[in-house]
Amino acid sequence: MKLLIDANIILDVLQKREPHYKYSAIIWKLCETGKVTGYVSVLTFMNMAYIMRKELSPERIEEIYKALSLIFTFEDLTENDVKNALEMKLKDFEDAVQIQTAKRVEADFIITRNVKDFIKSPIPAYNPKEFLQRVEFES
Repeated sequence: MKLLIDANIILDVLQKREPHYKYSAIIWKLCETGKVTGYVSVLTFMNMAYIMRKELSPERIEEIYKALSLIFTFEDLTENDVKNALEMKLKDFEDAVQIQTAKRVEADFIITRNVKDFIKSPIPAYNPKEFLQRVEFES
């Protein structure tokens, strides 16, 4: 199963943000153990690096990238992703890019806490708790 993981899920775990940490950490663990393949857009990491730069050194951000790349598959942006995202005419261009990336990698689901922003997505979007309630995994 392929999941496109949105930035808020990764930040929930890195920053131990409550009350979201528990379910986001389970999604993270599913990716880490190979029970699902977690894709992350490079755009997501760029946005996260922008947020983290206020609190972390460039060296620490690089360490985080390397650690994340052991768990998640970072997916480059393509010109077609951008063109197709623009054609969607969504309020949030970044969400449209996420949707296009999810389509290109043939993701089964988008995992995000901002489900309402993905209403027009052909790929179903769920928050971590909803996803875990819908899909069963062997222990």
